[in-house]
Amino acid sequence: QVELVESGGGSVQSGGSLKLACVIRTHASRHYCTGWIRQAPGNRREGVATIDGNGETSYADSVKDRFTISQDKATNTLYLQMSGLRTEDSANYYCAYEQFLAPLPCPHYYRFTYRGPGTEVTVSS
Repeated sequence: QVELVESGGGSVQSGGSLKLACVIRTHASRHYCTGWIRQAPGNRREGVATIDGNGETSYADSVKDRFTISQDKATNTLYLQMSGLRTEDSANYYCAYEQFLAPLPCPHYYRFTYRGPGTEVTVSS
């Protein structure tokens, strides 16, 4: 069983920054893929960024050089530092997780089995 709890969403002006956090509660695994996906009302779900057990990252082109994904393995916490926020970044952001039996690719567009309830990010102009 996997439990994901996000925090850190809120409202910010264009150009501002926010940091999202996600506590991941599950049995420890060497091989996994975890990351952030987002969905705005009326829009398709979009993979934002992923990181695997080796620390390799993958980003959507729309957030590259503005967002940074990281993880603290000691506390099982996933982070998303968002800078240079734009109005089009407004969405519900979901933490997601997948365990593997062996190392597998973890691209930003991975379709995860588990995701959290989400945290809302609103960017105003």
